[in-house]
Amino acid sequence: MTAHDSATTRAYDDDLGDAEWSRLEADVAGRVSLEVHRRFLARFVHPGDRVLEVGAGPGRFTLALAALGATVVVTDLSPVQLDLNRERVGRTTAETAVERRELLDVGDASRYADGEFDAVVAYGGPLSYTFDRAEEALRGLLRVTAPGGAVVASVMSALGTWRAALPGVARAAAVAGEDANDRVLRTGDLRHLPGAAHVCRMFRSSELAGLATAAGGELVALSGSNWASLGDPATLADLEADPDRWRRFLDHEVAACAEPGATDGGTHLLLAVRHA
Repeated sequence: MTAHDSATTRAYDDDLGDAEWSRLEADVAGRVSLEVHRRFLARFVHPGDRVLEVGAGPGRFTLALAALGATVVVTDLSPVQLDLNRERVGRTTAETAVERRELLDVGDASRYADGEFDAVVAYGGPLSYTFDRAEEALRGLLRVTAPGGAVVASVMSALGTWRAALPGVARAAAVAGEDANDRVLRTGDLRHLPGAAHVCRMFRSSELAGLATAAGGELVALSGSNWASLGDPATLADLEADPDRWRRFLDHEVAACAEPGATDGGTHLLLAVRHA
């Protein structure tokens, strides 16, 4: 298995550029995922909260945090992503909610004081790039979260990605071999695929309570990011064109994503962790 470090992740995020902004609006499934993320976030972030946003990227959720009335310290591993955040968010009134922007590796929150933030938000899967350091990284994020606050994060879903990207998974297995594919499906670790462009650690929902406990916390909420919205695009487009039907669909979809039998069905898993 090849090594993977922060510099590799930073280079990937730098190259990704503005594509991270369009990822959640390019298709209906992405727009549904954005709404599921927003609603999950609203359960744990409140007006007046001071929030550390880790892996903020170009600012999709910086805008959401500002809309919730939070003050945000915006961080990312990538200077390119921080510049895009400054550009995108700076065009809006949400910029007044940004306290400052700074480079940060999710695995090292040592510069911040114990309990400094009312909540920590790590959307976009930064914990998925810590691999064997996920427990340590989550422990550090919990340390800087005030008692009663939550670390709200997303990680890549192993089973949901397999479901949503089956053609690509099959092609990768044909190139790398079925043994390599077996190891990826068993461990969620894409380092088992030689030459993979996107390398991360994917999770199953059954692993997350144990991760939270090992980091000194307690898993208090869990959701997938998509369920029915990974289905037929034409049907989804028809629903989206009717405001009433779309509102009803989103309500049902958000509820379904949190069902124990559906949490692994989307491309990401959303989790909230509080101090034990």
